[in-house]
Amino acid sequence: MALGESPLGWKVSWVPVPVRPSVTGMRRAVFDALALPGRFPHTSARADAAAAEALGQARVLVGDEAQRLPVPCLEYMQSLWDHPGTQVTLVLCGAGSERALARLPQLASRVVAWQEVPRLAAAEVAAAVTGFHPLWRTVPAADLAWIDRSCAHGTFRTWAVLTAHLQNALLTTADTSVDRALLRRLFKRVAPPL
Repeated sequence: MALGESPLGWKVSWVPVPVRPSVTGMRRAVFDALALPGRFPHTSARADAAAAEALGQARVLVGDEAQRLPVPCLEYMQSLWDHPGTQVTLVLCGAGSERALARLPQLASRVVAWQEVPRLAAAEVAAAVTGFHPLWRTVPAADLAWIDRSCAHGTFRTWAVLTAHLQNALLTTADTSVDRALLRRLFKRVAPPL
């Protein structure tokens, strides 16, 4: 929601956090997220210079799964913010990100706002999931409500995992359609029954 209201002229870039993040991996993720031209540089100094130049224009960097970041990676993200020529806002997302930031007090002290995203209300589900992925636009609203009551319970992360499993099922099995039988099978993979 907040990113949708970023100031005019600010670009938003999604920086996926690697599974086992390293500073080199984060440099690469930032380089790719900024869509910098050419190949990824062989030296950290050149990669950092390219990122700093690109971040001279106002930009929001969104790091998802930030709870995975060890201190050296957090220090790298802080260095992007600290660089005198950059205009960057960092948005670190993920359950437990506050614990990751607690390991680096000098970055944690710069947090402007903490935002906890609550569960989706039943009335919000259809709009949120159809905006999230086009796959859900083909599912009737009544079925979306049933999926939420039966499995997701307003948790967006569960919807994201269910989306991945459903996509995989549709791509790997011929003549598969989205129906309640398929969804019940996928529910078992996504969330244990309550």
